[in-house]
Amino acid sequence: MSSKELAELNAKELVESGVIPAFFQAVHHGILEFVDETGKNNPDIFSCADEHSRDAFMYAIEYRQEKLFLKQNLSKQKVYLLALRDKDNNNVLHMVAKLASDSRLAHISGPALQMQRELQWFKELAILVPECKDFVNHSGETPQQVFSRDHKQLKKEGEEWMKQTAQSCTVVCAFIVTIMFAAAFTVPGGSNQDSGIPIFLHRRLFMVFILSDAISLFSASTSVLMFLGILTSRYAEEDFLRSLPTKLIIGLCTLFISIATMMIAFSAAVSLLLQGR
Repeated sequence: MSSKELAELNAKELVESGVIPAFFQAVHHGILEFVDETGKNNPDIFSCADEHSRDAFMYAIEYRQEKLFLKQNLSKQKVYLLALRDKDNNNVLHMVAKLASDSRLAHISGPALQMQRELQWFKELAILVPECKDFVNHSGETPQQVFSRDHKQLKKEGEEWMKQTAQSCTVVCAFIVTIMFAAAFTVPGGSNQDSGIPIFLHRRLFMVFILSDAISLFSASTSVLMFLGILTSRYAEEDFLRSLPTKLIIGLCTLFISIATMMIAFSAAVSLLLQGR
């Protein structure tokens, strides 16, 4: 079908010609080139709805097509968003409250981070249309109730994933803390028997060893505290938005720093013992 023929079709002809189903499939899968070209030739297609009375923007929200959502700049179309309803009286917040498809969630690693992404979508849209928060559909459910129901299993999986990750990392951090604490008092080369001052105290590599040991110890200790905070969290829905991911990122970053500085301390100690050989 040519662009000229497409521009001349009315709503009924768009459905009968198969353009509408193809258009909604393009929105579903995020094929922006097809959506842009079709909308450019026939702008009325954006007002067409499927069998559930959902238009292209509700599809973009439901299937998490953020590129299409941002491209249309819906933040400036608040009145339009407030008016959107499907045949079950679901508004845009009801649509975003539904669990995303497996194909969309698969792009994000870990159930906890998937839960965070779902919350970000829900909260972002709630900021645009706060009037829709208390609106109920034909089932008598508010958007928040739909979100809690559809994400119950994902929330449970996210909690288990966070606890398993925190437990594993806590064990590693505890080992590093133990090793680096002991290493601080068993310095390479030993100490002077009379004064107790380390023999290599004035060597530059010795200072590298001590500094790396201290950084590794403090980083590992910080990491332990972060992971203990994860293990003792209440795991409410709101915690998956900022609290838990922030603790996880800080814990993993400090764990990485502690491992890196531990290797530096090891290299410095070996260099001191081998005397540059």
